[in-house]
Amino acid sequence: MAMEVTQILLNAQAVDSGVRNHAEENLKQFQEQNLPSFLLSLAGELANDEKPAESRKLAGLILKNALDAKEHNRKLELVQRWLSLDQPVKSHVKACLLKTLTSPALDARSTASQVIAKVASIELPHKQWPELIEALLSNTHQLPAHTRQATLETLGYICEEVSPDAIEQAQVNKILTAVVQGMNASESNNDVRLAATRALYNALGFAQANFSNDMERDYIMRVVCEATLSPELRIRQAAFECLVAISSTYYERLASYIQDIFNITAKAIKEDEEPVALQAVEFWSSICDEEIDILEEYGGEFSGDSDIPCFYFVKQALPALVPLLLETLLKQEEDQDQDEGAWNIAMAGGTCLGLVARTVGDDIVPLVMPFIEENIAKPDWRQREAATYAFGSILEGPSPEKLMPLVNVALTFMLNALMNDPNNHVKDTTAWTLGRIFEFMHGSTLETPIITQANCQQIMTVLLQSMNDVPNVAEKACGALYFLAQGYEDVEQSSSPLTPFFQDIIQALLNVTHRADAGESRLRTAAYETLNEVVRCSTDDTAPIVIHLVPAIITELDQTFTALCSSSEEREKRNELQGLLCGCLQVMIQKLGSSEPTKSSFLQFADQMMTLFLRVFGSKSATAHEEAMLAIGALAYCTGSDFAKYMQEFYKYLEMGLQDFEDYQVCAITVGVVGDICRALEGSILPYCDGIMTQLLKNLSSNQLHRSVKPPIFSCFGDIALAIGENFEKYLVYAMPMLQGAAELSVNTSGADDDMIEYTNTLRNGILEAYSGIFQGFKGSAKIQLLMPFAPHVLQFLDSLFMEKDMDDVVTKTAIGVLGDLADTLGSNAGILIQQSLSSKDFLNECLSSDDHLIKESAEWAKLAISRAISF
Repeated sequence: MAMEVTQILLNAQAVDSGVRNHAEENLKQFQEQNLPSFLLSLAGELANDEKPAESRKLAGLILKNALDAKEHNRKLELVQRWLSLDQPVKSHVKACLLKTLTSPALDARSTASQVIAKVASIELPHKQWPELIEALLSNTHQLPAHTRQATLETLGYICEEVSPDAIEQAQVNKILTAVVQGMNASESNNDVRLAATRALYNALGFAQANFSNDMERDYIMRVVCEATLSPELRIRQAAFECLVAISSTYYERLASYIQDIFNITAKAIKEDEEPVALQAVEFWSSICDEEIDILEEYGGEFSGDSDIPCFYFVKQALPALVPLLLETLLKQEEDQDQDEGAWNIAMAGGTCLGLVARTVGDDIVPLVMPFIEENIAKPDWRQREAATYAFGSILEGPSPEKLMPLVNVALTFMLNALMNDPNNHVKDTTAWTLGRIFEFMHGSTLETPIITQANCQQIMTVLLQSMNDVPNVAEKACGALYFLAQGYEDVEQSSSPLTPFFQDIIQALLNVTHRADAGESRLRTAAYETLNEVVRCSTDDTAPIVIHLVPAIITELDQTFTALCSSSEEREKRNELQGLLCGCLQVMIQKLGSSEPTKSSFLQFADQMMTLFLRVFGSKSATAHEEAMLAIGALAYCTGSDFAKYMQEFYKYLEMGLQDFEDYQVCAITVGVVGDICRALEGSILPYCDGIMTQLLKNLSSNQLHRSVKPPIFSCFGDIALAIGENFEKYLVYAMPMLQGAAELSVNTSGADDDMIEYTNTLRNGILEAYSGIFQGFKGSAKIQLLMPFAPHVLQFLDSLFMEKDMDDVVTKTAIGVLGDLADTLGSNAGILIQQSLSSKDFLNECLSSDDHLIKESAEWAKLAISRAISF
């Protein structure tokens, strides 16, 4: 078999599907029957310079896929499979890979680099292949440039794949030395210099100690800055990418370099080719992101607690940076407004300008206004569009007081431009800017409204007419209307300034959804999203119009099932439309179901809607399933105990949703809907609980299910217990150990990153909500003694959370609530345990003096419950 491997690899790339399929089957059988021989054959093929380039490249690709997979559990299997291979097999494969780095063939070298990094990501954390780094570093001194290039590329991939703690600092120092030497201007070969620059980008996460050392940091920064001036475009681009990464990873180390970096970035933005200029702009966007985060976290008050001080780099650079960015806005591409994926220097400059506005607030306004005033009425469309884009970009950040006089003048101008400007690009940006005005400068929190009786008519006329414009302009007009409606969310329920226009708004949006070109520029989706927001923020006086809208949307959803779809593209469009219509009905259910007068007239449609939602589950679209499931959850909440009549038919789809591990968002939403149904049916859900609990327990035990679904499952235990009370007894023996195990895992977060800490807090909250529901469900029951064996562990969990001091506010509120629930349900039985607990008293006192009124409220109720159980 090994002799034929070349031919099989070539056949696997044949044009003839019969030949190709036969070859793929051969490879699959070879792998399954004799994995060691299979891997050795592939490695030998890749390392052999006499073999065809195509077979070598595919051999490397299959090798790489035999070591790694996107899906987490599959990846773990492949790692174990490699680790359990005999040592001689692994050694031979690795020797072939290292030999390939010296090959004159670029594709073979590059593929080998990636495979070596995959092997390193498996072996280095297990303290295997300790000689790898030294072997690679010895190559960086060898003469052939192609070997040095491949070696540096490999080091870069290793740094990308392996976590910093898997490589000792001494070796990190050597890697950085080799990489920085490869980047040096003295390196004559551009391929080597490019590989070194890209490798540094990946190695920056390893360089904490080196960036703490002034001399080493100075040297690295000098080499990176020099590389930004290379004659080779790809090297300049890669060097700026390094600067962007440094700006976020080592912000606190930049002060002594920022002036030089400003000069370098300014020159690149003005004069260099777009790929380089984009990275130079990105550097300043990244600095803005860092400073926004720091200022938000510390509220501008820096004390000894601040991890990283704010150096106000953006504020210092402002007088020079803003003109630089404004200049980029004039470099638009002709049809960028038509291209959804467009990204160019003008868009990057506008995005950065918006971030600068958020970073420095009012200070940006006087620097931008002269540009706007000078260009807004010029005959050249580029100048008008740039001025409009500049204005829209600075509306988030500066204070309303600073912006209000300008917005009042601009509003009329923008409305006229949206109607009358001859250029579509200008109209697109104008509609976007109006949306930004309504998003940030309109709403109940602002003292002086920008929308008045005097201008409301004109605003509505312009926006509704613009919905007939070309798709990209109409989509932005929908967006503007979305924020306009949202601004009236908090008005008194009886009437809104939009009431006189409500019927016209609904009709205009429905017309948009029926446009033949509504598939372009996300137009149909934007129209439905806006329709939903208009309905959600509507007031009592327009409820009859919303009620009339329900049968219209029901009819549209019904019609999607009769439409013939001959192609996968048509099916996809239908699935998308079904999702949008289910989402629309969900909003109406929530709106009309929230007040008794509208609820009764609306419920006549409940049977029709439920029938259609169940039909949507017949499609193969996860998005449509999600939306239908959410709509059913809203319907359950609205219909209450009457939802029982749908349960028999719906239950099989509920079970399907809970089993959908692949589309885990569907699974998570279904878990939430179980909670909605528990609240609607209360004790009537009991006949379905065995099936639901069995599936939920299965889900928790599975490694296949995405971790984000597990916290809602725990919360769902609480919902079920609240609904069925002491009947939860038979599930205690399964649910409580699961909760206990998860609680122990969730306590310790040392060394966790931000994402993990956020997930852990979500998990803790789910566990606590389960405990809360279980205690409340058993309250007043003769069976409360069944909970006593679990009470010490619950108190221990609360103690541990209090000691860890890393709960967020949501967890703190739920945790103190659980302490109250435990005392409330178990009464004097819990008294002694609470008195013995390490920190209940301190935890309660801390929550009683909290600034967060929700925590305080929860603590006051807990104090009452505890004082009834014991006297503190």
